[in-house]
Amino acid sequence: MQSELRKELLDAFTKAGDVYLSGQHLAEVIGCSRTAVWKHIEELRKEGFELEAVRNRGYRILKTPEKITADEIRLGLTTEFIGRNIHYQESVESTQKIAHKFASEDVPEGTVIIAEEQRSGKGRMNRIWHSPKYTGIWMSLILRPNIPLTNAPQLTLLTAVAVVQAMEEITGLQPEIKWPNDILLHGKKVTGILTELQAEADRIHSIIIGIGINVNQRKEEFPDELQEIASSLSIEKGETISRAALIRSVFKHFEKLYLLYLKQGFFPIKLLWESYAVSIGKELKARTLTNVIEGTALGITDEGVLKIKDQSGVIHHVYSADIEL
Repeated sequence: MQSELRKELLDAFTKAGDVYLSGQHLAEVIGCSRTAVWKHIEELRKEGFELEAVRNRGYRILKTPEKITADEIRLGLTTEFIGRNIHYQESVESTQKIAHKFASEDVPEGTVIIAEEQRSGKGRMNRIWHSPKYTGIWMSLILRPNIPLTNAPQLTLLTAVAVVQAMEEITGLQPEIKWPNDILLHGKKVTGILTELQAEADRIHSIIIGIGINVNQRKEEFPDELQEIASSLSIEKGETISRAALIRSVFKHFEKLYLLYLKQGFFPIKLLWESYAVSIGKELKARTLTNVIEGTALGITDEGVLKIKDQSGVIHHVYSADIEL
């Protein structure tokens, strides 16, 4: 109950913008006493929110905390279901592990697990994902789409488009996507996406999408072996980026694309993905589990499979690989 009242309080402040809201108005909107409103206001202050209280006018939020708490994300959130249920922790082993546990407990679709730090973050093929405190966005999203099992990888591509659109909106930068799940700025990786399933042979129970975004790291904060191949939005933009604003934008763009996908299928997502792809028309090397394919990237199929034309003119369909441009 307390959590629901807090959500409604933050929704009211979101809709009000810079307008003051009286304690009486807030009490009526969220259905509680003025004393309860005051207690919620004090809790927000303890989290780091700066609230102005003016006699006979009411309250308004002046500043949000530097940490990305669930409440800060909700302030300004415009989605219907993506990110409406947030499980926030300061430090976790892996948001994916927690998401798997929650997904098996039938939490609502759109639930997000987010942390300030992952001690054992991972990417594709169990590679370590560097997730230092207070610098990036480390989160996992739980979905329950009614789609064939074979279509699940399409949601990785959809997620990449949503993240790129959010980055464009918040930073003005122009990221590119490297198939299947890397987002690059000036050739350096700033985001990784990991899609995992809970499924039976004939149906999907849940899809868990892990998203790791390097937001405000400085170059020296990356391990030596990553400094030449990884970057952050802050490094590329030259200024600090609001992580909460970026998260809200990712949720907004994801929900819009996801609903489009469920209604019209993958084709409109494919067109968007190809418009952001760095590899199309480029010479590349695809390292699969069994061999190495060299050739020109032609694009992706209507199912999201990468097409590569080798020097002999043979077109290869690549379902999973590491790509070197």
